[in-house]
Amino acid sequence: MLSESARMSSAAEARFRIDAPNSKPRHVKVIALDPASEALVKRLAQQRWSNASFFTASAFASSAPGRGFSMQGWLSDLAGRTKDLVDEVRSADLVVMVATAGENAQAAALIGEACSLRRVSTTGLILGGAHATDQMLSKTLSQLRPWSLMLVIANREDYIEDMLTALRA
Repeated sequence: MLSESARMSSAAEARFRIDAPNSKPRHVKVIALDPASEALVKRLAQQRWSNASFFTASAFASSAPGRGFSMQGWLSDLAGRTKDLVDEVRSADLVVMVATAGENAQAAALIGEACSLRRVSTTGLILGGAHATDQMLSKTLSQLRPWSLMLVIANREDYIEDMLTALRA
């Protein structure tokens, strides 16, 4: 009896394969959730990316609702222009949230809710696994886990870059 893998690679099954590249490229939105991840996202954005947009939500991390906080002003592009979360999610196929272990990642709840309503996939990338304590990781994981379909703890910044490269394909 042939295994499923052997059967799928048979000549009879080859007629069902699609050999053309994906005709619709993915639109990826990468959002830094805190000041440390913002620095990384800004460095990554300087590279050549197709159909990827980079944002920061670190204004959310440094403010508290009720004290001068604006629901409209916390998400911005890397040039500092305020962006509307719903509009950005509407035009996305994937939203990647980047956070640093131990930092405030509460914006993940708003981003995740917007993505859930639009049925947009989410990925959470946590930086600092090598130097972070269990308490730091736990804090950030608890904020990202409910809103991330895939969650990765990275020990090095170059791992985040590799993940983004793989996700946009």
